[in-house]
Amino acid sequence: MVMDATENSLVRHEALHAAMGTMFSIAAYGSSSQRLQEALARSFREIDRLDGLMSHYNSASELSSVNREAFGRAVDVAPELFNLLQDSLRMSEETGGAFDITVGPLMKEWGFFRGWGRLPEPRELEQSLKRIGYRHVRLDRAAHTVQFNEPGVELDLGAIGKGYAVDRVVEVLRAAGVARALVSSGTSSIYALGAPPGQRGWEISVCDPFDRRQQACSLELRNLSISISGSYEKSFLLDGALYSHLLDPRNGSPVENMLMSVVIAATNTASDALSTAFFVSGVEDARGYLQTHPNLAAICYLPQAGSQSAEQVNLRSSVFELPADSFVGL
Repeated sequence: MVMDATENSLVRHEALHAAMGTMFSIAAYGSSSQRLQEALARSFREIDRLDGLMSHYNSASELSSVNREAFGRAVDVAPELFNLLQDSLRMSEETGGAFDITVGPLMKEWGFFRGWGRLPEPRELEQSLKRIGYRHVRLDRAAHTVQFNEPGVELDLGAIGKGYAVDRVVEVLRAAGVARALVSSGTSSIYALGAPPGQRGWEISVCDPFDRRQQACSLELRNLSISISGSYEKSFLLDGALYSHLLDPRNGSPVENMLMSVVIAATNTASDALSTAFFVSGVEDARGYLQTHPNLAAICYLPQAGSQSAEQVNLRSSVFELPADSFVGL
């Protein structure tokens, strides 16, 4: 693609920001370096605001207050957090519980909360499973309140909150007049806003699930999001068995027979949640979901017995009609 004179005059600005237990990055193009710096600074302030709202690591966050108090009484929450909880529970229902924001107690039992894992006792898992399940969460839409019907329930937005933060950053950038940016939450959730000068889209490399130094696939994205869930992110090896931090909320155990799931969607909120859901539920359930939900693409990487290579399964919604300003090249 040939750049015009306007594209030739664009400057690039990049910055990093630590929040939500990961590193956010933004690479943006614009006509003014100063304006780009100001837009990125506003974006990072927005991420910090959201961290203070929904972080379960921060005891002063609104989400932490909900976790402490919502069994005993209905807790008022801000409309923004309420809407995200509502979207999360809808996603839980649609995925049959494969995506579930009540998974927090399981993460603690398996040692993945602020740690790298441990093997829990069966009785510990049995007790934790009593507190797991999105149906334990009651939302009152009229009053904007949250209440739990079981003691010990905890909400963990780790599988959707960073994606939501990326979406909010994109809104901040657009409001500031930035039309070309790549916004990333770690390496797991990315939004491609517009495209770099002279390109159809932003080039995204997906690492090999066995060796992160190698590439599994490469694609181009414009005005779309991508999220990746992989067993390589956090796991531990014990007696020859590998235990992943991606847990199945329905049985309390680490997911097996899946190495990595990739989802492309219109928003990072959706792709973040669905990459987790598809990792947990597997290819056939993911295929079924895509039959009833349009404009989604997914790639699942499955282990092959006795091999350090993965089987790649490409999936796409039965209805796949992207807006004219969006593009995906696989």
